[in-house]
Amino acid sequence: MNIKEAFNLTKQKLQKAGVSDPAFDTVYLFEHIFSLSRTDITVYGDKVADESKLNELSECVKRRTEGEPVQYIIGKWYFMGNTFEVAPGVLIPRDDTEVLVNACLNLLKNRKSAKIVDLCSGSGIIAITLKKHFENAYVCAVEKSETAYSYLTKNAQLNDAFIKAIHADLYDCVDEFEDGSLDLLVSNPPYIKSDEIPTLQREVQFEPTLALDGGKDGYDFYKGIISLWSRKLKVNGFIAFELGEGQFEYVRELLKKAGFTDIRGYLDLGGTIRALSAIYNP
Repeated sequence: MNIKEAFNLTKQKLQKAGVSDPAFDTVYLFEHIFSLSRTDITVYGDKVADESKLNELSECVKRRTEGEPVQYIIGKWYFMGNTFEVAPGVLIPRDDTEVLVNACLNLLKNRKSAKIVDLCSGSGIIAITLKKHFENAYVCAVEKSETAYSYLTKNAQLNDAFIKAIHADLYDCVDEFEDGSLDLLVSNPPYIKSDEIPTLQREVQFEPTLALDGGKDGYDFYKGIISLWSRKLKVNGFIAFELGEGQFEYVRELLKKAGFTDIRGYLDLGGTIRALSAIYNP
C-alpha cells in the first residue's frame, strides 16, 4: 500500500466511525507517524508505506474510532505558536483559551514585570504563554492533579519558560501569597455543570472530570477563587477568567459584590463571551 492509499483509507475509516473532521485528524496522524505534512503526502503519495508504520497507524486509527481524541494519540497539541505535551488526565488545549490569554496580554502591556498567578493551570498553556510574552514577569502556576502537574512542569521545560509551579489545591495554597501582591489572577477553571458531564461528546468524555466539573451550577470555582483570592491582588490589579457559554452575567455579579470594577467580556469567533476581566478596587 502506498502513502496516498493509506491516507485515503484512514480518512474513510474515521469518517465511517463518525469522526467530525476525518481529514483534519488523518493529517495529524500522518504527521505523527510518517513525519509527512499534507503537502508531503501529495508529493510522496506513490511511495510504498513502511509496514511497521502502517501497523502503528492501524492502532492509532482504532483508538480514534473508539473516540479517543487525536491530541492524546499523538501526545501533543499546539497553542498560540507553542507545542504542549498532553495525555489522558490532562485537559487538551483549546483555541477558546486564546481569547483569555489575549485579554491578559492586553491588560499587562504596561506591567511587563508583573506578578501573575494562574489557577487550575492544567498543562500550563496560560502561564507558559504569558511568561513567553513577558520574560521579566513572575509567573506561578497552581495545579491540583498529579498527572496534569507533571505535564505542566514538563511543558515549562519544553518551552523554556521559567515559571514557578505549585502542586496543590487552590483552596489550600492561598496563604503562600501575600495580600495585595499580585498584578494578575487568571484562571480557566472547571465550569461545566456536574449533571452535564455525561452528556458531553464522546471525545470530551476522555478528558479528566476534575478539569471539567464546576459543580452543580458550574460556578463553584468562580465563587471559590473570588472569595479566597481577591485580597491577594494589588489595588487596581486584574482578575481574568475563561467562561462557559451564558456565564458572563452571573460571574460579573460575583465580581461586583467583591469590589471589582471595569468588568469586561471578550467574544470568541462564534460570538460567545468566552472570557472576562475586571479591576480590583475594594
